Amino acid sequence: MQSTRLPLSDCLDAAVTAAHAAAAILQAYSLDRGKLVVDAKMHNDLVSQADRESEEAVIGILRERTPDFGIVAEESGGSTGGPASWYIDPLDGTTNFIQGIPQYAVSIALVAHAGAIVEGDAPLDRDVPVIGVVYDPNREELFTAMYGVGAWLNEHRISVSGARSLADSVLGTGFPFRDFSFADQYMPTLHRAIKSTLGVRRLGAAALDLAWVACGRYDGYWEMGLAPWDVAAGTLLVREAGGICEDIHHRDPWPISGYIYAGNHHTAPALDAMIQPHMKKD
Repeated sequence: MQSTRLPLSDCLDAAVTAAHAAAAILQAYSLDRGKLVVDAKMHNDLVSQADRESEEAVIGILRERTPDFGIVAEESGGSTGGPASWYIDPLDGTTNFIQGIPQYAVSIALVAHAGAIVEGDAPLDRDVPVIGVVYDPNREELFTAMYGVGAWLNEHRISVSGARSLADSVLGTGFPFRDFSFADQYMPTLHRAIKSTLGVRRLGAAALDLAWVACGRYDGYWEMGLAPWDVAAGTLLVREAGGICEDIHHRDPWPISGYIYAGNHHTAPALDAMIQPHMKKD
């Protein structure tokens, strides 16, 4: 099969355009949350028409601009395909949004499939995120990243923090909230982190947690039981900001399973070492 070179600059522009379109819908609904129709997909997993309409806006733009790419979206599903696939979370932090807590974002990532060409002439030998966009409409902070080029917050280049140990670190995390089957693995890690760091924060929007690692607000982050669209964009942000963002199970080339740890070159290995003794082995 012939390899396809991905037009990354055009893809980034499409993702930014789509993120702004989704955010406009979210912010319009945020002004009158009392009219939101909210459904429960499963225990502690909510969806509103704001999620659905913002996702439709994103998909419409991306399908028009990149018709040959696959699309995997939180609310409408979809499938991977072509040389690359979009992973879309139109509202990361739905519960925060519904409650009026201004900590939520639009997250859009492009994952190139093995065989695609993104730099030089050599095709990729594995799937990897190559475009990442996380937009926080409350702070008007646009986080963007492009494979091999770097990461930015609005117009400014960003990098991960310089913390050299967990003892000097503030960490982000997320508690089990929907699937509690891994709670016995997660809770000991939280206990360790509380006792051995400067502090642990749980703000309820994984895409922003990762963006905050990328710009140095958090020194590290870990969570379990997420979905691919929660972490795809943030993974690239952290990596292009000079950090490490990997699968806790050390199986996948990016944390597609939703078991994730991230940080700089000191804190990420320390987080991994903190987590591994508590993970069940296959």
